[in-house]
Amino acid sequence: MEHVTFIPTPDQYRYTFGGAEPVMRIKPQTVLTLWAEDAYGGRITSADDVASAVLDTPDLNPQTGPFHVEGAEPGDTLAIHLVDLTPARTWGASTLIPFFGGLTSVPVSPTLQDPLPERTWIYEYDSAAETLAFNAHGSDFSVALPANPMLGTVGVAPDRREVRTALVPDIFGGNMDTPEMAAGATCYLRVNVPGALFSLGDGHYRQGEGESCGTAVEGAMHVTAIVDLIKGGNSAWPRLETDTHLMCVGSGRPMEEAWRASQVEMITWLGELYGLDRYDAYQLLTQISLCPIANVVDTNYSTVTKIDKRLLPTAPAYGGLHSELRSAAAALGSVNY
Repeated sequence: MEHVTFIPTPDQYRYTFGGAEPVMRIKPQTVLTLWAEDAYGGRITSADDVASAVLDTPDLNPQTGPFHVEGAEPGDTLAIHLVDLTPARTWGASTLIPFFGGLTSVPVSPTLQDPLPERTWIYEYDSAAETLAFNAHGSDFSVALPANPMLGTVGVAPDRREVRTALVPDIFGGNMDTPEMAAGATCYLRVNVPGALFSLGDGHYRQGEGESCGTAVEGAMHVTAIVDLIKGGNSAWPRLETDTHLMCVGSGRPMEEAWRASQVEMITWLGELYGLDRYDAYQLLTQISLCPIANVVDTNYSTVTKIDKRLLPTAPAYGGLHSELRSAAAALGSVNY
C-alpha cells in the first residue's frame, strides 16, 4: 500500500462538504497519516476562553481534505478504515454555548428561556493511562474518565453540486458525531461525485451518545486511515462495520426521521447479506437491533441502527473488505487499534 502523510496548513482547512478543490489525489488502498484540528480551530485553550468571545461561526469544524480518490465514480462505495486515532494534545476542551445544545432553547425551537451561562471545561489527557480528568466548576468533584478517541466528521461531497457546511450530517456522512467512529471501524460512504472528495476531522477525545450539551471533549487528532474503493455497492446512508457489529447512520429532523433512515438502511443491508425480503428483514431487525443516539444537537440529528454480527450466520459484507483492512491495519503496528 502507498503511504501518504498530509498535515494541513491553516489555509488548507475546509469547512464544507462539496464546493472545495481537493488537496491531493490518492489511489485506492492508500494509507493516510493526517492531522485533524479540533472543532474550535484550536481557539479554546483554557477555562477562561468562552465560545462567544473566541469562536468565529463560519470557521467551526475545520476539515482535513478533501481527497480525490482515483477511479471513484458515482454509484461506487468509498471505504475508510480508521486504523489509529491518537490525541495530538495533552488536553481537550468542552463548552456550554448560548442557545446551543440538547437541553436549552435553540434558534430552530425558541422559547423564553434565558441562555445557558458560558462555561469551559479543560480535560487534561494522561497519555500513559489514556484517561481524561473531569474537574467540576461549581462543585467539589473530579473523576478520571477513560479516553475514547473518535472522529465527529467523516464525509464525502454531496451530489447535484450541493455544498453543505461541515456542521451538518446527512446522506453524505459529515458531522454524524457517533462514538462508533473509532479506531477499528470501517466507514462505507456512497460516492456522489467523481473522485468522492472525502474529508475528515472534528476529533473527540471522549463523547457520550447524544453529545448532549453540543460539544464533546474536543481535541486535535493524529489520524491514520486506509482508504479503499468498492466498485458499485452503493448505499443510501452511511454504513459502519467493526469486528463485532454492523451499523447504519441516519440523519434528519425530527429524530424519528433519522431513526427511520437508519432502520431502512439496515433492512436493505440485511437483504443484501442474507437474501431476505424486506418484511423478513424488518421482523428480524425488530428483535436484534440496538439504536444508540449519535447526536441531538447538530443541524440534523443522527441515530445509529446497530446489530451484533455474532447473532447471525457469517456473511462478509463487501466481500470481507473490513477483515482485509483490519489485517492491513494490524500489520502497520498501530497505537490504539
